[in-house]
Amino acid sequence: MISVQLQSRSCHELSGREAIKEFNSNLKNGLTAEEVASRYETYGWNELPIKPGKPAWLRFLLQFHQPLLYILLIAGAVKAFLGSWTNAAVIWGVTVINAVIGYVQEAKAEGAIASLAKAVTTESTVLREGQTLQIPSRDLVPGDIVLLTSGDKVPADLRLLNTRSLQVDESALTGESVPVDKSIQPLPKDTPLAERINMTYAGSFVTFGQGTGIVIATAGTTEVGQISKSMEQRVNLSTPLTRKFAKFSRILLYAILTLATLTFAIGLGQGESWIYMFEAAVALAVSAIPEGLPAVVTITLAIGVNRMARRHTIIRKLPAVEALGSTTVICSDKTGTLTENQMTVQAIYAGGQNYQVSGSGYSPKGEIIHPTNNHSESVFEDGLLSQALKESLIAGVLCNDSQLKHAGEHWSVVGDPTEGALIAAAAKADLTQSALAASKPRLDSIPFESEYQYMATLHDADFRTIYIKGSVEALLKRCSQMIDREGQIVPLEQAQIEQAVEAMTAEALRVLAFAKKIVAPHQHSIDHDNIETGLVFLGLQGMIDPPRPEAIAAVHACQTAGIQIKMITGDHISTARAIAQRMGIQKTKQVLGFEGQQLAKMDDRQLAQAIEDGDVFARVAPAQKLRLVEALQSKGEIVAMTGDGVNDAPALKQADIGIAMGKGGTEVAREAADMLLTDDNFASIEAAVEEGRTVYQNLRKAIAFLLPVNGGESMTILISALLARDLPILSLQVLWLNMINSLTMTVPLAFEPKSNGLMQQSPRNPKEPLITKKLLRRILTVSLFNWILIFGIFEWAKFTTGDVAVARTMAIQSLVAARIVYLLSISQLGISLFNYIRGRSTLITNAPILIVGIVAAVALQIVFSQWNVMNILFETAPLTWNQWLICLVPMLPMIPTAIFANYIDQS
Repeated sequence: MISVQLQSRSCHELSGREAIKEFNSNLKNGLTAEEVASRYETYGWNELPIKPGKPAWLRFLLQFHQPLLYILLIAGAVKAFLGSWTNAAVIWGVTVINAVIGYVQEAKAEGAIASLAKAVTTESTVLREGQTLQIPSRDLVPGDIVLLTSGDKVPADLRLLNTRSLQVDESALTGESVPVDKSIQPLPKDTPLAERINMTYAGSFVTFGQGTGIVIATAGTTEVGQISKSMEQRVNLSTPLTRKFAKFSRILLYAILTLATLTFAIGLGQGESWIYMFEAAVALAVSAIPEGLPAVVTITLAIGVNRMARRHTIIRKLPAVEALGSTTVICSDKTGTLTENQMTVQAIYAGGQNYQVSGSGYSPKGEIIHPTNNHSESVFEDGLLSQALKESLIAGVLCNDSQLKHAGEHWSVVGDPTEGALIAAAAKADLTQSALAASKPRLDSIPFESEYQYMATLHDADFRTIYIKGSVEALLKRCSQMIDREGQIVPLEQAQIEQAVEAMTAEALRVLAFAKKIVAPHQHSIDHDNIETGLVFLGLQGMIDPPRPEAIAAVHACQTAGIQIKMITGDHISTARAIAQRMGIQKTKQVLGFEGQQLAKMDDRQLAQAIEDGDVFARVAPAQKLRLVEALQSKGEIVAMTGDGVNDAPALKQADIGIAMGKGGTEVAREAADMLLTDDNFASIEAAVEEGRTVYQNLRKAIAFLLPVNGGESMTILISALLARDLPILSLQVLWLNMINSLTMTVPLAFEPKSNGLMQQSPRNPKEPLITKKLLRRILTVSLFNWILIFGIFEWAKFTTGDVAVARTMAIQSLVAARIVYLLSISQLGISLFNYIRGRSTLITNAPILIVGIVAAVALQIVFSQWNVMNILFETAPLTWNQWLICLVPMLPMIPTAIFANYIDQS
């Protein structure tokens, strides 16, 4: 039996003959039916298992798995046991509302494994028993001989045996931005994944040429399968917000249980009935639990989601909104996010002259600029479109198998991105592909082969001409002449050309050389012998995937906000460094970069230091991306990771916030991510970070508004119970305040605009608690006021009216009146009004939403006290006009209290 899978991870070391022997196969005939059946039994189908998600009913039940809800559920059960079914129903209703909100909030079940399965599901051309067959990719087994041709999706991991001009797009797996030329020669053991040119991997695409390979890994043992396993083992990390809420909930749970138990025990010791003390303990517990907080958090996050959608960001998981605002490091792939994801010619050398090319992508908009001594001029000015430049551009268009297409303003390439860039560059000099193809029709061609490093085409024009494009090394050794600016043939100036090449490569440009050869008028075909000598050098074109201008500005904005930017890419280190330099992604004058081979030799401590110091990480394997993210998290960083390929999925899932490309990314990456960029633009990440910070700012306002009410209610009930006084507020009335009134008045805070200088602030300390010392001082100050207010109004009203129900109703309405003043004090509207009173010109923003919330709260409070149904349900009583006016009095002392609270919060 074959030792398949043992050697599958290092088959790039083997020769083709050794690989065939290792897998006990046959290049001419393939496997027999008996061998295929036997290998099915051993290795199974070539498909990835789909891990089933949790059923809907279980996800709903898990929403009750929260410490604070346990108290409410138990309290409701005891109330029901005592016969207070109305109280029990209301308490249980609150828990169900919270569960429904949490269920809606939860992201859809992870579909990344299913998407990975799709990545290897396709039709394959295979050789079995000497016959060429079309079979589903799931039927492949190790040892199968697979035939590849342009347009095919690679169905499994293959060791290549034969190639003819084979180019494969592996960007989804390796991050390489251009198709890779394949060969069959063995490679060293430590060759990085992205440089294993004698291998093709499941899920990649053949863009050009043909090839034959032997299946060396299927299903879970493929590179894609290994990623699948790492994702399956990974559990979703909580966000900073969920971690802080969990810690806050635990602390609050212990405090509530301790106080409620203490209150119950002291009351019994003072001779009170256990039923009265249990009501007091339940009221204390209910008052201390901020029932409206989960709903307010969810609504605030949802509003943030809608805002982000308008800024090209789709959030799949609500907590990710706030996590963005906490981000301290953004790890970004180069391709598409920071760059245009379109190769662009930026420099040309022809006839001894250097030219610059403006514009970006495949659009023909732009100019070819000739730098003179004092200024730059377009090649259309003063006859600067030299014959040498024209010939170089024509060669790039004719020696080309790709085409450009456009829909409206959007241009794209059908074929090789490098060839698309050459067509776009020529179009900027009014040399169109269609016109050139008509005037110089192609007669024959030699496709690009990695062995020769060039492509050649034969054309019929005034003279039969061969145009050649390829690497500088391949063409220069075949040239003895070149053309000058006027198009005259002159001796080759190799030193000058090599100097131009060095200048382009220093800018990390990918350089192609161009040449031509005049042949006999009767020649109709070409082969390699025709171009071994006698070529005339035409010029050089240097291209790169350029940075997006808006992304450069966004990187600067993030750095100003104290967020580090790290580039983690599958591209070459020189290209990545050049892009980073142009974008300002560096801590020092020089960009510090590391390659995947270097990272592989580092232990965890060294890796943590490298990720801290480094700016660029190139040629990284999927597992290394994951290690880099984990290393940052181990240092306490909140990591946002961008990606678009299968290889990015584990790191996206591990990161605190995974960001996938919505336009050009793979479905695997989208399913693993927390958010999608609809425009695949880094600038949208910066906008999302701003929105995330705004969301946290508004959440903090909501907490500062909600918790003082809970504090005041708890203090009132605790002291009243210990003093054996009538309770100023009952548990059901507390639930009304904490849910209905709180939601009505707090939701407008979710619409608050960002504060000035928000993106000039450093990221929040990830270890900062949900309730900071400043916020705690504010909460205690306002809680003390609310306690005095509730207790004082209740005792006064009970003394003057003799009606406990009226006294409780007046205490509640007074508290709501004071809350309106406090709400204004922490809102942008209140700040704007305060500045206006002080004579400062200010813009009053978001006034309608806040006013609607206040009006709705007042209307509900009128119903709460004046409608007899509510009187029966909540044990309230109708108030007279005079009693209503008395309830408004506490608004006055709340003004200095709110001002003092703002002062201690900002000090």
